[in-house]
Amino acid sequence: MTMLDVRGVTKQFGSLVAVDDVSMQVAPGELRAIIGPNGAGKTTFFNMISGFFAPTAGDIVFDGTTVTKKAVAARVAMGMARTFQITEIFPELTVRENIRIGVESALGLRLRFWLGGQHAADVRRGIDEALVQTGLTAQADRLVGELSHGDQRAAEIATALTLKPRLLLLDEPTAGMGEHETFAVANLIRRLHRNSAYTIVLIEHDMRVVFNLADKITVLGEGKMLAEGTPAEIAENPIVQEAYLGKAE
Repeated sequence: MTMLDVRGVTKQFGSLVAVDDVSMQVAPGELRAIIGPNGAGKTTFFNMISGFFAPTAGDIVFDGTTVTKKAVAARVAMGMARTFQITEIFPELTVRENIRIGVESALGLRLRFWLGGQHAADVRRGIDEALVQTGLTAQADRLVGELSHGDQRAAEIATALTLKPRLLLLDEPTAGMGEHETFAVANLIRRLHRNSAYTIVLIEHDMRVVFNLADKITVLGEGKMLAEGTPAEIAENPIVQEAYLGKAE
């Protein structure tokens, strides 16, 4: 059984082949890392999975349903959520207010100016749950723009979690962070994976994060699949070593 089954996807932009016949299967509850040098096609591959780009060829199957031609919103409704390399939250709002937007959207309550009774209780419960999951309860009423980069990323992940995803796609979750923030965000991802059994696929440049978190690693290079395996297998793979370190003279 697979949660995500990517079948021979290709993406062309004119004469440029950004992703070339790549397949990947992710099991329920797995944490999969996608790595590769700059220009390897990782973000294009992610954009096809999440629905921002349509594949030129190939298919994408999510939890048994082909979603190749489905829009982003349809994939979100089915249980697919994504964060971006550049944090996509509202810095002028508090953490609680950002999460509230996600909760109300997930509950179909957007654009309602007044929520009474059960709806209000459901929104409060959803906000509190996301705050606890991401360790942001103490920061709930701070403006997001005042937070550290790591806490801003945690707030974005918290908002994604309000959608109750079965598949969480994280694009460069530790990008631009110092060592302390990287450690904190990596620990958050580890907790979500181990304690809540989320299926997670992430793109990541920090190899310390990748090799400490991932169950399996997919390696892309120049739009093609270079290798796939456990962290131990990838670490010993000569093709991967050449892609990252260059061929020895």
